[in-house]
Amino acid sequence: MFLILGFFAAITSGFLEQGSFLENFLQSYRALFLGMGLPGLSAWGLGSVVIHKFPRLWAKPGKGPKWELNRRTGMITLFEYRRQQVNEKRAPFHEFDAYINTTPDRQGLPMNVLSLEHRYSDIRIFFGDIQPPDRNTQQLCALWDFIQNYMDISHPLPDAPLFEEHRQNDPTTAEHDRATGRHPRYWIDMDENTFKEAQMAMRARVDRIDTFSRPNLMAQYVEYVSVG
Repeated sequence: MFLILGFFAAITSGFLEQGSFLENFLQSYRALFLGMGLPGLSAWGLGSVVIHKFPRLWAKPGKGPKWELNRRTGMITLFEYRRQQVNEKRAPFHEFDAYINTTPDRQGLPMNVLSLEHRYSDIRIFFGDIQPPDRNTQQLCALWDFIQNYMDISHPLPDAPLFEEHRQNDPTTAEHDRATGRHPRYWIDMDENTFKEAQMAMRARVDRIDTFSRPNLMAQYVEYVSVG
């Protein structure tokens, strides 16, 4: 962009300065190129060489998963990567509590994100990668219900496109689908208009979630203390 603008500036300089137009133009454009164009092209060339010839200097594979929710075992695992070692922290799902963490954004507006916190250790999982921080809490409540339904092996998997190909691998879900006559390709074969209607219906159910009006069953078993 600077070289293009400099081209017109060099033309103007060629007309305004005394002497030969071509000589003034080349001198002005040469100064612009050496002062701004050459450093920029050099940086671009160096970056191109690194990207195409030495990709390991800038592109590194991910270390691995951050956490795991295992429906089969009922366990939650947190993975910590330190140098070449992987440390795993594991605890039963029923020992975790869900929290909505609120922090301000750049404008000072409250932004909420869901987390699971283990009662008896420092295991903590934030779900910001799945549900980005939002001023609305209904999406987070829906995600918490989704996680509970997913981990409850006495109930079938949540009926979502994500689990379509895995439903037959889960015994409870497979039995439920046989009993209800659910088509194994319910989501896959759905036409676009029906899918949009299903999305709208799901969003409506999210807006009606009554999480904060439900009784706190954990209050029967644990004692909550405030930290000042």
